Amino acid sequence: MGRMSRILLDTPNTLPGIPRSVLSVPMENKYKCQQCLQVLRKPVQAQCGHRFCVHCFKQLTSSGPKPCEACRQEEIFEEPVSILNSNEAFPDNAAGREIASLPAKCLNQGCPWTGSVKEYESQHEGRCEFEQIQCEACKVWVLRTEKCRHDDRECEARTLNCKYCKVTFNFKEIKAHDEICQKFPLQCKDCGKKKIPREKFSDHTKNCNKSKSACPFSGVGCKSVTENGKLGDHEHSSTIEHLRLLLSMVMSLVHARADTVSTGEWQEDSGLGLYRAPEEAVVSSTGASASLQSVTLDKKVTALENIVCVLNREVERSSVTMEAFTHQHRLDQEKIENLSNKVRQLERTVNMRDLQLSETDQLLRELQFCTYDGVFVWKITDFARRRQDAVAGRTPAMFSPAFYSSKYGYKMCLRLYLNGDGTGRGTHLSLFFVVMRGRFDALLKWPFSQKVTLMLLDQNNREHIIDAFRPDVTSTSFQRPISEMNIASGCPLFCPLAKLAGKSQYLRDDTIFIKAIVDLTGL
Repeated sequence: MGRMSRILLDTPNTLPGIPRSVLSVPMENKYKCQQCLQVLRKPVQAQCGHRFCVHCFKQLTSSGPKPCEACRQEEIFEEPVSILNSNEAFPDNAAGREIASLPAKCLNQGCPWTGSVKEYESQHEGRCEFEQIQCEACKVWVLRTEKCRHDDRECEARTLNCKYCKVTFNFKEIKAHDEICQKFPLQCKDCGKKKIPREKFSDHTKNCNKSKSACPFSGVGCKSVTENGKLGDHEHSSTIEHLRLLLSMVMSLVHARADTVSTGEWQEDSGLGLYRAPEEAVVSSTGASASLQSVTLDKKVTALENIVCVLNREVERSSVTMEAFTHQHRLDQEKIENLSNKVRQLERTVNMRDLQLSETDQLLRELQFCTYDGVFVWKITDFARRRQDAVAGRTPAMFSPAFYSSKYGYKMCLRLYLNGDGTGRGTHLSLFFVVMRGRFDALLKWPFSQKVTLMLLDQNNREHIIDAFRPDVTSTSFQRPISEMNIASGCPLFCPLAKLAGKSQYLRDDTIFIKAIVDLTGL
C-alpha cells in the first residue's frame, strides 16, 4: 500500500479540489476535502480516515509530516494516527468513483452544459467557451471564445509590426512611431505624388518641379517665387530686371564709398579756424576709417569665435551621441546575428523533424496495408476521378502499397494504369507486378520465379477477372533489384474498360478491388 500511495502522490496533477458549485446536488460532507473544503479531486485517505485532494495532501506534507487539523477540530486527536504522512496515505478509489458519478453542471454563467463530475473533469473543465480567462499581456478578463479576437484586435499590450519599416512596437506606441517612421509614406502637396517615404521627402521637395522657391536674385531685390521647373525660364525672361537690380546695388555701394571719402578731404578745425592741407586730411581720414574698420573686424572675429565654440560643443555632443548609437548598433547587430543563428538552427531542426515525420507517415501507411503471406487485396476508391486524371495524363499510373511473401521474404507491389498502357492504352485497364528492393534480398533465391495471379474482384462474388503468369527468369524485371524497384511486368490487356461501364459488378460505390496472389510453393 505504501508503494501505491507513493505512486499516486508523485503524479504531476496540480489542480486543487473541484468547486462545490459544480455539483447539481447538495454536497455530502464525506465528499469534502478537509483542506480546501471543495469537492475531492483524486481523493486520498489519511491514516486517521479523513479525505484530502491529492494536490492538497501533497502541499500539506511537502515539508514533512503534519498534524491533521480536522482531527483537532473533532477533538479526537491521537498520535501517531492523526499525523498526516505521505507514506501512510492511500488513494480512496471508492470515494473517487462515487464522486465521479455525481451530477454536475458548469459554473460559468450562461453555459448550459450538464453531465457527471467525471465528464466535467475529462471533457468540459478548462474548455468551456463561457469561461473567463485572463490575458497574460494586459491582465484583462475575457471569454475563452473571444480570446483570439482580443489578442489580435483589442489587447492594449499586443505587439504589432510597422507595416512600413517592419519594426515591432507596442500597440500604444505604433501611432507615435508613424510620426517619425522614415518609411512612412507622405504626399507632396505641390505635385500630388503619393507614397513618398519620409526619408526621401526632403530630396523630393528640392527636386520637385511643382515646388516653389525664391529667385536666386532675391538678395538684390527680386521678389519672385517660382516653381522649380520654371525657375530657368524666369531667370531667362527677367535677365534685364536682374541686371538693373544689380546695377542699383552696385551704384549705391559706390556712392556710399564716395561720400565716406569726400567728407574727410577738407575738414575745418573748429578750434583754430584753419584748414588742413589736403594730404593731411586724407591721411587723417584714412586713419580714422582704418581704426573704425579694425574695431568692426575685432567684433566680428569675437562673434565668430563664440559661434565656433558653440559649434565645437555641439560637435562634441553629437560625437558622443553618435558613439553611443554606434555601440548600441553593434549590440543590436550581435543580437540579430545570434537570433538569426537560432532561427537557422530551428529551421534545420524543423526540417529534420518534418523529414522524420514524413518517413514515419510513409512507414505507417505501408504497415497499415502490409501483408506477409503473398496475398494482397488493393482497394481503389474515387475511381471516376482517378480515371479522369489518367485520361488527362495528370496521373497515368498509380502504385499499390508494398506487400511481402513472408516477414523476411520478397517485397512486391502492383502498378495500375486506369487508362491502359502500351497495347491497352485507352481500351483496357493495364495491371503490372513489380519486384521491389527489400531488406532481406541477400537471403533470398534469385531470380524471382514464383507464379503470380492477378484478379479484378467481382463484388457479387461470382465471376472474377483473372490473369496469371510465371516470371521470365531471364528478364531484368525478376532479377535482384539494384534500385528501389525493378521494371514492372504483367498484363497490359488485363481488363477491358467496357466491363467497368454502367452498373458493373466490378465497380460499386466508385470503388474497385484488385487481388494479387503469389504462389509460395518452393519457398
